[in-house]
Amino acid sequence: MIETSKIAEKTVLVFFAKKNENTVKIKESLDELKLLSATAGADVVKTFYQVSDSFDSRFMIGKGKVEEIAEYVEDKNVSLVIFENELSYTQLRNLEQKIKCKILDKSNLILDIFANNARTAQAKLQVELAQLEYLLPRLTRQWTHLSKQYGGIGTKGPGETQIETDRRLIKTKISVLKEKLGKIDRQRKTQALERKNHIRLSLVGYTNAGKSTLLNLLTDSNVYVEDKLFATLDTSTRALKLSNEKVKKVISRFPKKVLISDTVGFIKNLPHNLIESFKSTLSEVVESDILLHVIDASNPNFEEQMAVVRDTLDEIGAGSRKTINVFNKVDMLKDFELLSHLKEMHPDGVFISARKGLNVEKLLGKVKEELSSEYEERIIKIKKENYKLLSNIYKLAEVLDVKYLKTFTKATLRGTKDNLDLIEKLNYADNNH
Repeated sequence: MIETSKIAEKTVLVFFAKKNENTVKIKESLDELKLLSATAGADVVKTFYQVSDSFDSRFMIGKGKVEEIAEYVEDKNVSLVIFENELSYTQLRNLEQKIKCKILDKSNLILDIFANNARTAQAKLQVELAQLEYLLPRLTRQWTHLSKQYGGIGTKGPGETQIETDRRLIKTKISVLKEKLGKIDRQRKTQALERKNHIRLSLVGYTNAGKSTLLNLLTDSNVYVEDKLFATLDTSTRALKLSNEKVKKVISRFPKKVLISDTVGFIKNLPHNLIESFKSTLSEVVESDILLHVIDASNPNFEEQMAVVRDTLDEIGAGSRKTINVFNKVDMLKDFELLSHLKEMHPDGVFISARKGLNVEKLLGKVKEELSSEYEERIIKIKKENYKLLSNIYKLAEVLDVKYLKTFTKATLRGTKDNLDLIEKLNYADNNH
């Protein structure tokens, strides 16, 4: 791995937009790109944007704008230019030749941030896989100068040796990484089966919405929290456990142990390779009983951020999961009329402050309300000698009562419809074996 420079790189941001794009949206996109750049350690000194009917196939932006940026870069000794738009290899090459400094697009920037924040072996493998898949279509001998001439943002990852190898070696490396991740995924699925008898919640949301802070509040944990984008990459699972007296009564009424998982935050235009690489981590979301969609209510763009999260959940196959909208950071809203308006617009939402512990009992009450509609009781008759099924039943449902009769065992179970249907299917298969 090439170490990212600790000295903030003087950086220019660039955004190309079609004429029909909203001016406010352009500003919002540039603001988010600026925040991403700061997270990566860049010192943003200027932003450029161009609005036109169509993009230039050679540079994305027009030649005149390229020359303007090149002049500014030389005059101000800028070392890095970051584009909001995804650039092709040809555009990257042409821009580097004209502007004469390192050029990145948003996808490459996000990959670099992920590389810096990956802590576990799984996250590091996932990031490396996404980086190599991003690099593969752009791999030519002309690309190799990037890691030799420049350090810093965008060059942390596969490293010089990977960039200098040919496509065959890159593909081999990708296959090896996928195999390693597949092994980790199989281990994770075994662990997931053991959790089937627990209620499983997952925190999802836009990056920096406060998911890890909420996890710490709900579980009395000390998961890493930092006020920056993508501080969390690794899924953390903890048991619901609150010392708060207000919520102890609520917790005691839950039918089973509750596990809560924190997940990587989403962002607009998250690179597809990254979503694919992190699907095994995000499968925790797909298998959850309820998703808690944490929303930064203090962010003016929260509606758009909610839409991004919903789209990403659809992409990973979790769009149909039962979801509670949790509007966080209400303590940062100075306009009380805005809060009233939010409650009118989202009557099923829960409004909290994870940082201050406000309204946590209402959130748990909402979770309990949603769970009670999901769980049902069922009586099942099992062959007396079918010990294997009995063992699986304890993993898949809560056993309320067991009666051992002469020819069969009668069990009264409580669980989700899906789990109870699975038990009956296994029982039917055993009885007709």
